Amino acid sequence: MNRSADRPATIEDVAKLAGVSIATVSRAIRTPRKVAESTRKKVTAAIARTGYTANAMAQNLRMQRSRMVMVLTQSIADPNFPGILIGLEKAANELGYGVLIGNTEGTVSLEENHMRFLSSGMVDGLILLTGHLPVVGHPKNPISTLPPIIAATCPISHKDVSYVGVDDVGSSKMATEYLISLGHRKIAYVSSGSSNPISDLRQEGYVRGLAEAAEPITEWRIEGDGSSEGGRAAIERLFIKDTLPTAFFCYNDDTAIGVISALQIRGYRVPEDFSVIGFDDIPFSNNITPALTTVRQPRKQIGEIAMGYLLDGLSGETTIPHETLLHGDLVVRESCGPKLT
Repeated sequence: MNRSADRPATIEDVAKLAGVSIATVSRAIRTPRKVAESTRKKVTAAIARTGYTANAMAQNLRMQRSRMVMVLTQSIADPNFPGILIGLEKAANELGYGVLIGNTEGTVSLEENHMRFLSSGMVDGLILLTGHLPVVGHPKNPISTLPPIIAATCPISHKDVSYVGVDDVGSSKMATEYLISLGHRKIAYVSSGSSNPISDLRQEGYVRGLAEAAEPITEWRIEGDGSSEGGRAAIERLFIKDTLPTAFFCYNDDTAIGVISALQIRGYRVPEDFSVIGFDDIPFSNNITPALTTVRQPRKQIGEIAMGYLLDGLSGETTIPHETLLHGDLVVRESCGPKLT
């Protein structure tokens, strides 16, 4: 292109270099999801070559858009979080959005600190991994005053918020049925406590699996707290009683790792004496002895879909709030075996 080096690039320059119309360039910048990928790549390359990026950013400011999305999570230490974040960032980056992470540690004060990004217009939308609207117990922010919101990994009890996550009920039912297929009839569910909605959903799947067995199987819940230490403590409390299960379905992998550790400390073998199955398929689950049988969450896919829904809303597409549940995969390793007579 013949353009004076000291003249700022214009949208006309981008259109000419990309071989598309000015309207197509504008649409690729404002609503990229409505432009074919091949065309979008041409426009993006032309913007980079002409130096029109700064102009595009200025246009976003005039439109009062930051092209940033905030992700609120209770803990970045959650082993599920990195996989979900990979999916979130992949979908966001493809459409020219950035991601801010708000780590709340489950406290109201930290949530309130992160809310300043919303009130100042520094983010266009919000993805919640916390299981509740921000801020906990804070009545100043009804949902009508918040930017577009999508919930992921933990559902929110609000009719106007879409949710993307794993099918906790169906996946837990599958895990329970697997233990039943191995001959186990005394199966305990090790929970994450009484105030965890995900734990309750997974217990519901466990109960459904028992209910559909060919013969009656009694429900058996043991209280944990979602940590490996909680799993160990649950086993210690269990061994005070006379009757023991032959298999454990655990709320998550951390709990299952604690259960296996406690059983081994007492001299029991897994899976010869007890079978143990977890949920999530965290990276460490394949590095313990025995390797943990578990349910794998499609973490990256959850992130991609959640971000896609949010950006659809930001681009002006009208969407009806809905729930999208992805089924987990049973990963069979070494911690489960047939019940020995």
